[in-house]
Amino acid sequence: MANGPTLSIRITDGSGAAGAPAAARPFGKRGRTRHGRRLLGQLLPAHLPGNRTRAERFEDLVLDSVERLQYLWGERIDAVEFLVADIPPGLENLLASGSPVPLGSVARAAGAPAVVTIYRKPVEAEARIKAELPEVVHDVVVEQAAELLGMSPEAVDPTYGRTRP
Repeated sequence: MANGPTLSIRITDGSGAAGAPAAARPFGKRGRTRHGRRLLGQLLPAHLPGNRTRAERFEDLVLDSVERLQYLWGERIDAVEFLVADIPPGLENLLASGSPVPLGSVARAAGAPAVVTIYRKPVEAEARIKAELPEVVHDVVVEQAAELLGMSPEAVDPTYGRTRP
């Protein structure tokens, strides 16, 4: 791969600050139930894949979609910063006015990289079943990238919309 710009993905909480996962307690420091029998704490150690939160799994889906777009479009996507936020700003006002809830947004700034934000909660609500979530996430990422590139989603990724009705 060339030594050009690298892919940048930043995960934010609702306030816009980058979040870091909390460290798990060591096994020896875990407590027991009030009767002294069962251990309190996580059933799976933090390093195992089954211990990932729903938000972390969503971030992985966004990363997979962005990596596919980077493979397809290379340098045009390298300069874009992709963010994951829980909800869009001003959600209460949007709901009160009857406006549709955005699944993502694109922000262009002079002298700074373009920023594509994917909103986790609305995208998860868009998927009717859990198995549909990867396709919905990919379609939203493609739609936002298409808006940024000024192209149709089908031109950005030929697999867009094939799995959803």
